[in-house]
Amino acid sequence: MQTTLPPTSTPKTLTQFILDQQSMFAHEHASGSFSMLLQSIQLACKVISLHANKAGVGRDLGLGASYGTIQRGLVPKKLHKIAHDTMVECLANSKQVHIIASEQNETSIVLDDYQHGYAVTFDPLDGFSNIDANISVGTIFGIYRKKPNAHKDATSVKNLLRPGHDLVCAGYTLYGGATILVLTTGVGVNGFLLDPSLGEFILTHPNLKIPKKGKIYSVNEGSSSTWDTPSKEWLRWLKQEDPITGVARSSRYVGSMVADVHRTLLYGGIFCYPGSAKNPTGKLRLLYECNPMAFIIEQAGGKAITGTQRGTQRVLDMVPESLHQTIPLYLGSREEMTKLQSLYDQRPKL
Repeated sequence: MQTTLPPTSTPKTLTQFILDQQSMFAHEHASGSFSMLLQSIQLACKVISLHANKAGVGRDLGLGASYGTIQRGLVPKKLHKIAHDTMVECLANSKQVHIIASEQNETSIVLDDYQHGYAVTFDPLDGFSNIDANISVGTIFGIYRKKPNAHKDATSVKNLLRPGHDLVCAGYTLYGGATILVLTTGVGVNGFLLDPSLGEFILTHPNLKIPKKGKIYSVNEGSSSTWDTPSKEWLRWLKQEDPITGVARSSRYVGSMVADVHRTLLYGGIFCYPGSAKNPTGKLRLLYECNPMAFIIEQAGGKAITGTQRGTQRVLDMVPESLHQTIPLYLGSREEMTKLQSLYDQRPKL
């Protein structure tokens, strides 16, 4: 007699998820090499999480056996330096990456030109200026498939200056009360909590979808008096009471992009960093922050655009002009984003 095994309550790890999803990835690169790369990234995030959760001197200076101590004659590293070096080392050890760019490095870093190499951009520790206040920080990354014939000029920065719609994978890890890694490979968005007792990322937030409308807006309003007109009008609209419920949106702003975007993804609403008179192109970097987050938000059903005097543009369609190019960024639920686009559309184009 044939028997049917009962459903298992064993949690699914990120490693298992990657292997299970390989055949479903909508890319020809869905192979063991891609899985090895993701394995290396999750290892880096585990190491960074370990250091980010240290208290006191250990958290601020990055003291730890794996990085040496003053007594051994080695200079302790700050947490953001640990995060950067950890990502670089893990990407190099994966032997699947031929060129990388870090938000903390002025130039690109060229690795061995492997046959199945990828190009990776990352912000190793987003929000690190908030560390002293014990506010959540995070890691953001984006993965591009190697360009055709890249082996002929593997050191060229052109391998990294690519529009976001070329991304094959993007994710972020939030180091807070718990550590969560949110990932998309172009077929939806999933979240994985790090279980310290197992040392594994566990699938806890499958198929994340951003609500079509939110009750929260997340923005630093300190320079709003110098924003462009559409952004000012949009902010006033966001503060209005809902005509049906009579309830106005709440303002929530951490100042750590990963934390603010993660809340926006779960609860809906918007996150933005408009241009201002002091910073007309904003402060968020297209390659390291905007593109990966835009890819995630779009995969979750939201929208991500930039807004300038020339109007709006889909973030993922922008072609970067330099490694550290910044743009005004707006992302979130469709209703709020549609309203912003309509305000820009009403403005005379230059």
